[in-house]
Amino acid sequence: MNYSETIAYLYEKLPVFHRVGAAALKPGLGNIIALCEALGSPQTRFKSIHVGGTNGKGSTSHLLAAILQSAGYNVGLHTSPHLKSYTERFKINGQPCDERVVVDFVEKHKRLIERIEPSFFEISVALAFDYFAQQNVDIAIIEVGLGGRLDSTNIISPLLSVITNISFDHTDLLGDTLEKIAFEKAGIIKAHTPVVISETQPETAPVFIQKADELNAPIYFADQQYHVKTLSVEKGKRVLTIESKKEASLCTLALDLVGNYQLKNVAGVWQSVELLKEQGFDISIDAVKSGMAHCTTLTSFRGRWQVLSESPMVVADVAHNYGGLSETINQIKRHDFDQLHFILGFVKDKDVKGVLGLFPTNAHFYFCSFDSPRALTSDSLVYIADEVGLKGGGYRDVNEALRAALQNASSNDFIYVGGSTFVVSELSEI
Repeated sequence: MNYSETIAYLYEKLPVFHRVGAAALKPGLGNIIALCEALGSPQTRFKSIHVGGTNGKGSTSHLLAAILQSAGYNVGLHTSPHLKSYTERFKINGQPCDERVVVDFVEKHKRLIERIEPSFFEISVALAFDYFAQQNVDIAIIEVGLGGRLDSTNIISPLLSVITNISFDHTDLLGDTLEKIAFEKAGIIKAHTPVVISETQPETAPVFIQKADELNAPIYFADQQYHVKTLSVEKGKRVLTIESKKEASLCTLALDLVGNYQLKNVAGVWQSVELLKEQGFDISIDAVKSGMAHCTTLTSFRGRWQVLSESPMVVADVAHNYGGLSETINQIKRHDFDQLHFILGFVKDKDVKGVLGLFPTNAHFYFCSFDSPRALTSDSLVYIADEVGLKGGGYRDVNEALRAALQNASSNDFIYVGGSTFVVSELSEI
């Protein structure tokens, strides 16, 4: 098989969450354990950091990878979903794996795949573990796919666990309260292994503390230790100061992920680096500064407050739940513009009406769909939006919608593209 045939085989043979939703999930860790045992337990052959949470886990994973790369380590990075190519899920030092890695893995283990019948995500995790072990990475950053407790990545024994923001998402699977969602996320906490909580939230902190106490795991609430403040945003960089709650200012640095929500992630990343240094990693302040300043280049990171144009301002972002979009809209309000344009698409298993209630009614809206069975049609989205007072037209896809918005916008307008990772992934500019 060639690469295209291999991907077609995986999509056809295995249930894929990003295409069919909850029906793709295979409860429990049995399949991933069986797969990895057959592969010789590759997840035990490299050091790792496990990163979970609702919002911020992708950015945190990429920032940690960039810092460790800058410190001279050979770094694996497994994240999901991908934007353009499946190979983006398997990076070493920021470079996606060669297509041949995917082809060879599937060809070699086809009988195993058909015997175990894993999900698409389970086989992706197994491939990542096998690839990182084969390439002898010094350390791998492993991002949780969904939840934590029963996520396929949760068979590693990491040096460190990191849990970012907790918000409402996948409530049909993870629970309908922040406490229930936090319980699932807390499943990545391991015995005697430090865990960093990036953001203290009153509903979730007791859940994490109880789980850490049960497992005798040292727990660190990063935002209680460090204060991160923006000094300026200029030339595609956010200039920050990081202050210790116990000491004076620690340092000033530049961050090339300019979304305001990144401030919450930076505290968790800083705390994580301090704990890695205590475990023997040689990470200088220069490596931290370089990794944060050049994260997008070092890790090929895309789709987080990504500026596609400045006149008019066009920003694409993959925020797709209530918490993430709340932060995004707050940041948009801090900008100066004449008119605001939103290009939006959503999956149909979200609380779309609730999320749309966040958006200002005086903006111009362009509603689009995308290539997935989970996509909400643009006609349905126009109808739902109208119920909450948002007026706009329907478009076949995001690129058609963007062309329309650019025709209508003046040079001092602001155009936002998002609502779903799939909308951003289909942008031709990304």
